[in-house]
Amino acid sequence: MANKVSNNTDVVTIRFSGDSGDGMQLTGNQFSNTSAIFGNDLSTLPDFPAEIRAPQGTLYGVSSFQMQFGDREIYTPGDDLNVLVAMNPAGLKVHLEELQENGILIINTDNFTPKNLKLAKWEDNPIEDKELLSKYRSITVPMSTLVKTALEDFDLTPKEKMRSTNMFALGLVYWLYERDLEPTIDFLNKKFGKKPIIAESNIKALKTGYYYGETIEVIKTTYKVDKAKFDKGSYRNIMGNHALSLGLVAASQKSDLELFFGGYPITPASDILKFLANYKNFGIKTFQAEDEISAITSILGAAFAGNLAITASSGPGIALKGEAIGLGVITELPLIIINIQRGGPSTGLPTKTEQSDLFQAMYGRNGECPCVVIAASSPSDCFETAFEAARIAVEHMMPVMLLSDGYIANGSEPWKIPEVKNLPKIKNNLVKSSKDDGFMPYKRNEKTLARDWAVPGVEGLEHRIGGLEKESLSGNVSYDPDNHHAMTLQRQKKVDAVADFIPDIEVFGKESGDLLVLSWGGVYGSVRSAVKKSQELGSSVSHVHLRYINPFPKNLGKVLKNFDKVLIPELNLGQLLTIIRAKYLVDAVGLNQVAGKPFSSNVISNTIESLLKEK
Repeated sequence: MANKVSNNTDVVTIRFSGDSGDGMQLTGNQFSNTSAIFGNDLSTLPDFPAEIRAPQGTLYGVSSFQMQFGDREIYTPGDDLNVLVAMNPAGLKVHLEELQENGILIINTDNFTPKNLKLAKWEDNPIEDKELLSKYRSITVPMSTLVKTALEDFDLTPKEKMRSTNMFALGLVYWLYERDLEPTIDFLNKKFGKKPIIAESNIKALKTGYYYGETIEVIKTTYKVDKAKFDKGSYRNIMGNHALSLGLVAASQKSDLELFFGGYPITPASDILKFLANYKNFGIKTFQAEDEISAITSILGAAFAGNLAITASSGPGIALKGEAIGLGVITELPLIIINIQRGGPSTGLPTKTEQSDLFQAMYGRNGECPCVVIAASSPSDCFETAFEAARIAVEHMMPVMLLSDGYIANGSEPWKIPEVKNLPKIKNNLVKSSKDDGFMPYKRNEKTLARDWAVPGVEGLEHRIGGLEKESLSGNVSYDPDNHHAMTLQRQKKVDAVADFIPDIEVFGKESGDLLVLSWGGVYGSVRSAVKKSQELGSSVSHVHLRYINPFPKNLGKVLKNFDKVLIPELNLGQLLTIIRAKYLVDAVGLNQVAGKPFSSNVISNTIESLLKEK
């Protein structure tokens, strides 16, 4: 260490890459959790194949975990890489072009065998290409050999020993960025508490990687990233699906309703069922149905019985739920339908992100069948968005579609844990007894237009329920044309009335100017980062991000007209763009990408500057 120095840096983007069985997700999660504990702000991007065990060594079997961490506010997992850890030739092949020149390249040379090079389509061995390696600060390490030597006294099979190689890589990067080993050691002891030899071998590999960094001469510098400045409070690193689950638990407590979740496993929504199943101490009931239709109809029954009723799926599952969602609309029962969007159509790209289900959420049911639609913007925002979805569903007596996506669901960032006592009360519409003039199930609140919520089994509150059209007040079956027209208008008015109970949008930047960038969902971080960059260059650009999409905030139209140009970046072919142009008659332009990955903030920055230069 005598000849080595420690430099300060403000922001780092790092990616761990290897086979889907190499433990890249666990490695990345440990690095991000340790950085969060230290006090850095961060944003992560897990990326893995759809197959449970993709073909080893192939390009499409590569699993990676990217994160950006720093001493300032972080909006995205980063664009160009400062560090790439490549555990095999395929990981190097897929990701090398994204490593910036003179970036740090760490390679496990033991996996660069003739077979693996062929599978990764390398014509020559890249670790023997001095010209290639000279472009980067290359650190070639025989990780597998060093781990094998370190664990030679452990009573484990050679295969079991090699499973600790990812911990060697993690230890080396911990040393490079002056991270503490203790959080990961505690994690390993807890995870493998019943198999102490596995915990000990992983810890030994972790420390071997860490101390290897101290001994080799190729690394001349370590880097220190100071703590970020956060508002005072308690924080934890949280993934989007976990934050959604906690928001729903909080909503259950604040609405005085028991929570029922009915779902069918589907990527990337399955974790919500798993997380909620851990909170039975709050009276939460979870049901894994045999299919998507059973899942949605189970929550219809739960809502009819007076529960906070929730289901979650992805695009293909939401398609199957369509008729039953319509039943929720016509019966005016409070449902929360969560769509964790993924690449489509059909099975599409199960583990990749997309925003292509907005039209489905808005219009994907038969008949005039409006739902409230809201969207989360980041992993930590999922808590508030889930709580808000529950508030609207319960207070307004209607289904609410909550949109997230694979990037938000599996990504993580620091989250300020709220004080439960400070969360607002959710007022439910449950009625306990009938009035003297008789119960009218479709008599409405004058402001919210919500009907009373009468659960079965209460004398005097008996009423018809089902999918046939309702008579305006009584709820009896009606085929009257005028009544059907009136009820169709009424259901639309209920959705429109929600606009009176949501906040106006806030503009990031000046209230008027040359360009407004309008966004929704998981593109928030990339857009905000790009807009800040342009504002720092003196450009006349502002940003509005939408949580509420149906209905829109009441002041959106006025805000749009205050700008000469409007840009709408989306991970689809222009779905919000179509809606905005139709509703507000503004000549907005789209920036569209359907590649299964988030926007680069650089792409958005370049588009902003290009639009501003146009006359």
